[in-house]
Amino acid sequence: MALPWIILFTPLISAALILFVTKGSRLISSYISVGAVVVSFVASLIVFALPDPSAPNQFAWLSLPGFEVPMGVTIDQLSKVMLLVVTTVGLLVHVFSLGYMADDEGKSRYFAGLSLFMFSMLGIVLANNFVMMFIFWELVGVSSYILIGHWFSKKTAADAALKAFVCNRLGDFGFMLGILLVWLASGSVVFSEIAHRWPVPGFDSSCFLGAAAICIFCGAVGKSAQFPLHVWLPDAMEGPTPVSALIHAATMVAAGVYMLCRVFFLVQWSPIAQDVIAGIGIITSVLAALMATQQNDIKRILAYSTLSQLGYMVMAVGLKSPEAAMYHLFTHAFFKALLFLGSGAVIYAVHHEQDIWKMGGLHKKMPVTFYTFLAATLALTGCPGLSGFFSKETILDAAYEHNRFIFWLALGVAFLTAFYMFRLFTVVFLGAHKSDHASHAHEVPLVMSVPLMVLGFLSVFAGYSFFAGHFLKLPNEDHVFHLVTGLAVFVFVAGAALAYAYYKDKKQEDLIKVLANKFYIDEIYAFLVAWTQDLLAGYVSWFDRWVLDWGIVRWFFAGGTYGFGLVLRFLQIGNLQAYAFIFGAGAVALIYYILFK
Repeated sequence: MALPWIILFTPLISAALILFVTKGSRLISSYISVGAVVVSFVASLIVFALPDPSAPNQFAWLSLPGFEVPMGVTIDQLSKVMLLVVTTVGLLVHVFSLGYMADDEGKSRYFAGLSLFMFSMLGIVLANNFVMMFIFWELVGVSSYILIGHWFSKKTAADAALKAFVCNRLGDFGFMLGILLVWLASGSVVFSEIAHRWPVPGFDSSCFLGAAAICIFCGAVGKSAQFPLHVWLPDAMEGPTPVSALIHAATMVAAGVYMLCRVFFLVQWSPIAQDVIAGIGIITSVLAALMATQQNDIKRILAYSTLSQLGYMVMAVGLKSPEAAMYHLFTHAFFKALLFLGSGAVIYAVHHEQDIWKMGGLHKKMPVTFYTFLAATLALTGCPGLSGFFSKETILDAAYEHNRFIFWLALGVAFLTAFYMFRLFTVVFLGAHKSDHASHAHEVPLVMSVPLMVLGFLSVFAGYSFFAGHFLKLPNEDHVFHLVTGLAVFVFVAGAALAYAYYKDKKQEDLIKVLANKFYIDEIYAFLVAWTQDLLAGYVSWFDRWVLDWGIVRWFFAGGTYGFGLVLRFLQIGNLQAYAFIFGAGAVALIYYILFK
C-alpha cells in the first residue's frame, strides 16, 4: 500500500520545496504547505476507510549481524485514529495560519517549519519499530524548536525554544535507555515482534520489566510535558499561537500518550511501572490545574490546562486503560486546538494583547469566536452531551474501578478545570470592556473563522462518532456508572457556577502568589542549575590547576620532555671516540640478537 508513504513524505517534499525553491515567495510557500497537508489529510481518510492490511508494509533498511531495522509503517485502529487527529488539526491550523501569519516576515520559514513538523509527527504515528520512532521523535523536537523560536529575535521566544529542547532531551535520554533494554532482552526493535516475545525468559524479573517500561515512559514525560519536565510547555507559548494549537494541544504533546498506548504491551507486565505512570499523571494533572487558576495570560491558562489533561491521559494508561487515554486524546485534540485558535483570534483582534484583564465584553464584538470558544470550553469542562464529557468520564470510570484515591483527586481536577476555564471565559467575553483594544475589537476574517467553526462542530459531536464504539468502555455495573456520572456533572456545575459568580463583575484580581508563580518550580530549577554551575566551577578550577596544569602539563609533558632531553644530552656529548664506542656497542648488540635470539 503506497498511501501511508504518501501521507508521510508529502509534507517533507513541501518543506524541501519551500526551503530550496520558493523561500522568496511567502504566498506560494504557504500554498505549497497547505496543499501538502491537504494531500496527507485525504490520504488519511482513505486509509481509515480501508481494511487493515494483512501483510506488514516495510522494507529492509539497516541490517547488521544480530541487529536489523526495517523501514516500515503500522496501519491499525490506533494509528488510523491518530492519523485523522494529526492531519485534521494540522489542516485547520495551516488554513488559520494563512490569516494569522499573513504579514509575518518569516512566513515562508514558518510554513516550512510546519511541514517539517507534520512529517516528523506522522512518522511517529506510522513507525512500526523503536528506532524509526526515535528518529522521528527527535525530528519532532527539532521542528518544535524551530517553531517555538520562530520569532528568534525576541529573547523570551529564543529562551523558550531552548528550554523545550533541553527538557525533551532529558526525557529522550531515558527513552533511549529503555529502547536499548528492550532490544537487549528481545533481540528486536519491531513492535509486533517484541509484543510476541515479551516478557523474555531470563529477563522477566519485576525489576527488569519495571526498569524497561519506566525508561520508555521517560520519553513520554519529556514529550507530553509531565512532572518534573513539565516546565517547558507554558514557556513555549512564546511561539505563534497556531503553533501552540498544533504542537502543544493536538499533536506533539499527545505523542507521548500515543507512544505509551502503542507500547502498552510493555507496561501491562509491570505493576511498578503502572503505579509510577499513574502517579506522575495525577501529580501533573493536579499541579497544572492549580497553577491554571491563577494565571492571567490567556495562552498560559490554556497551556496549564493542556498539562492537566495530558496528566489525565497518562494516568489512564497507568490505570490499565489505554483505550480511555486514546479516547480522551481524540476528543481533546479538537476542543483544545479550538481553544488555542480561539485565543489566537482574540489576541489578533485586540492588537496582540494576552492579558485577560485587558479584554472583556468580546461576546458582541466577536460572535463566531464567542460561540465556538464557548463550545470548546463546555467540552473541556465536561458538560453533559459534549465530546469531552464522554471521554473524561471513561477516565474517571477507570480511576473509580482501579484506585479510589486517584479517582477523588481526578474529580477535584475536573472541578478546577470548570473553575479556571469559566474564569477565563467570563473575564474575556462577558462583562464590560476592560481596555481600549477590547472596545475596538472585531471578528477575524473568514480564513480564520472557518477553522474555528469546523473545530466547534467536532468539539461538540466527536464523542458521538463511531470512534466512541471503539474507545468507550463502560463499567460493568450500572450503579458505578451512575455514581461517577452524577459526581462528574456536579463538579462541572459547581466549578462553572462558582467562577461565573465570582468573576462576572471583577475588573482585577489579587493572585495567590504560590500558584501564580507555579509553586516556584522554575525558580528551584534555576537555583539548582546555578548552584551546580558554581560547584562545578570550583571543581573545574581545582582540576585545571592541580591536574591539568601541575599534573599533566608541568609534570608529564614539561617534566617528561625535560627528562627525555636530559638523557639525550648524555648521548650528545660531542666526543668522536664516544660516538664510535656507542656505534660499536650497538653493532655488537645487533649481531648478538640476530645470531642468538
